[in-house]
Amino acid sequence: MSSGEDKQAARKAAFAARKAAFATQGLALQANARLSEVLRRYAGQIVAGYMPIRTELDPRPALLRHDGPLCLPVVEAEARPLSFRPWSAEAEMIPGAFGAAIPAATATVCPQVVVVPLLAFDRRGFRLGYGGGFYDRTLEGLRQRGPVTVIGFAFAAQEMARVPVEATDQPLDLMVTETGVFGPFPTRSEAP
Repeated sequence: MSSGEDKQAARKAAFAARKAAFATQGLALQANARLSEVLRRYAGQIVAGYMPIRTELDPRPALLRHDGPLCLPVVEAEARPLSFRPWSAEAEMIPGAFGAAIPAATATVCPQVVVVPLLAFDRRGFRLGYGGGFYDRTLEGLRQRGPVTVIGFAFAAQEMARVPVEATDQPLDLMVTETGVFGPFPTRSEAP
């Protein structure tokens, strides 16, 4: 099987696992409590979250407790990195790509911490996304600019033994689920 076929099979299994976890009462509340604890370490820093789509775990309860500026990702164009717009609970929102609302204001900021959605993750710190490469391109660019902490946020049921990885895949620094916080993970060059 090719890497692309491996990823497609993994995505199918991950969607099913996430859907089942999403329907389980209390898991999102527990996960957000853990994410809030982690974000306390980054008080004052600009944190990027995301607006959940489909059965993604919603990080907004934890984000809104963060002591510092917040922003959300915006898809500018296919095969381009994401940009980030300032966000608060009071921000005017408009429809964005893939059904995710985005801030109407067009000013952009550069986050120091990025909370990312995913379909699956492994204990090496790799994530499986939807396949568009938006986060991989974005995280690579942010890391070239300077230090950034990348936090995966998902249900524990989304863990896989080994996520299929390609050379362009960017690893996580930490992973947060309702059952715990994993990491820090080794850098890509250190990962097995």
